[in-house]
Amino acid sequence: MQFINKIVSSYSSSPSIEYDAIVIGAGHNGLTCACYLAKSGLTVLVLEDYHSIGGMTLTEEITLPGFWSDVHAYGYQLANLSPVPFELDLKRYGFELIYPEISISHIFPNAHGCVSFYKSLDKTLKSIQKISDKDARSWNKMFDEYQSNRDLIISALNSPPADPIEHDKGISSNDKLTKSKIVLAAGDEFRRRNQSMRSWCDEHFESDEIKAMFGTFAAFVGLSPEDAGGGDLCYSFAAIIQDGGNNVVKGGFVNLPLALAGYLKSKGGKIMTSSCAKRIVLKNSKAVAVELTNGKIIGARRLIASSTDPFTLIFKLIGEEHVDSDISVGIKRLEWGDSIFGIYLALNGPLKYKTGQEIVSNSAQVHISPPGLEYFSKIFYECRSGILPSNPLPIMSNDSMMDPTRIVRSLSGPSSGKHSTNSQLIKFLILSVPYQLKKSNDSENGTLEWGRVKDRYADQIVEMISHDYVPNLKDVILKKVAFSPIDYEKKPINSIKGTLSCGSVLPYQSGWMRPIAQLGSYKIPSIPNVYLCGSGSHPGPGVSMAPGRNAAQVILNDLGFDFKKIVSA
Repeated sequence: MQFINKIVSSYSSSPSIEYDAIVIGAGHNGLTCACYLAKSGLTVLVLEDYHSIGGMTLTEEITLPGFWSDVHAYGYQLANLSPVPFELDLKRYGFELIYPEISISHIFPNAHGCVSFYKSLDKTLKSIQKISDKDARSWNKMFDEYQSNRDLIISALNSPPADPIEHDKGISSNDKLTKSKIVLAAGDEFRRRNQSMRSWCDEHFESDEIKAMFGTFAAFVGLSPEDAGGGDLCYSFAAIIQDGGNNVVKGGFVNLPLALAGYLKSKGGKIMTSSCAKRIVLKNSKAVAVELTNGKIIGARRLIASSTDPFTLIFKLIGEEHVDSDISVGIKRLEWGDSIFGIYLALNGPLKYKTGQEIVSNSAQVHISPPGLEYFSKIFYECRSGILPSNPLPIMSNDSMMDPTRIVRSLSGPSSGKHSTNSQLIKFLILSVPYQLKKSNDSENGTLEWGRVKDRYADQIVEMISHDYVPNLKDVILKKVAFSPIDYEKKPINSIKGTLSCGSVLPYQSGWMRPIAQLGSYKIPSIPNVYLCGSGSHPGPGVSMAPGRNAAQVILNDLGFDFKKIVSA
């Protein structure tokens, strides 16, 4: 982990006055975009506001010295479908994955059992079959469909979004049969993509336990049982995990951006941390430089790409007066989604579960909830009413069980004598809490500051988990640190309102409409050399590196480069 400070400090010297390209934001998408630009031969500078690189793939000592927690992202899932690690040979720069056999276990209260996703489809089906033969057959059929469309799915993720009218080209107006089939297929596809979690789960599964397991995948990105698009998220997320596993970056997720930074450095690229962009300097409707908050101005000869959230880019870095009014209107009405809450725990011993002890202990992540979808409905109702959910949805990351290197030093002190081999590190990510609190669960009125309630809320959640799922949890806690949405908003600033997704993943904020239709091609119409390259663009949140790579394809095509030749070089 000491490598983090070494590689960042090596990039902190003053850069030249001008670069071909400046990328704002050193998260995994910004760095991915920068790597491909540098691979093409452009001189590239990456500016990062935070004191270290990583963005939503940070790894930090949150609880105790030597206990390294992934701050946001933990499971390496979507990225299993990415060509980036191979095209950039990231293994050469220290990137390494751990492949747990059990991807996810969903446990239910008071020893009512668990169901697990394994890397092996047969084992997953056997786990589901213990609850419902019908549901196991249903998942087997759906995963077969995914596999038959896998190449198309990979292509869609790792390419700029398709023009919505392209499918009509080349079809004769007289070819009624063909058009009828297309209309029918399009209707089925439209329904699938817009189904709610509840509609999709009720259509395909009979048991409340299996509905809860699959429903959690939509809740993970802030979609309630009634939100449009939740069913598609359940299907896609589950199929991708079944396909490639829920893998873990060895040494912490930050080793992905560190590997990208290593590749960028090998191509002459530079990174400046603690360097906050104040504005993009425009001249004759073209970007020519970035001004930092310290007053320094750095020139950009050819382009600027931003992996910041779309609101920051349009209203703070560019300025509303420099874009068309329909763009500013569209960005103002972006929906950010629900906030998250986190509990980071250093433990002095193993956890004891009420159910599935060996299976759950060896799962990369653990979903914790009662069966059924009404449970989810209550969470979202409370959250969107400004109330702390009384029985929230925790997602547990089994950090050190999957990767013992996350604990790198023995504890010291008069009462310890405890070594990293006896200690554990876990995280509970609590999905869907309100950003602004209107009232607390004890009926206090008025606005409550998160700073006043976060530790009390963390204690309430730990008590609930201990009572219903993990009886010894409270007994083995060495150190507990709670993060509210306000805390997440500062780590880094891209976590708008303490959310994970950089814009809610709704049908009208997805694909060619992400973040809005006018910016769906990673471009800003009125400023031809400023680009979007973050998760506010297609295909959206999660660690996929796809927004950064897709933006690089668009940029290099605009500059006259052959992206395929650059990739194969």
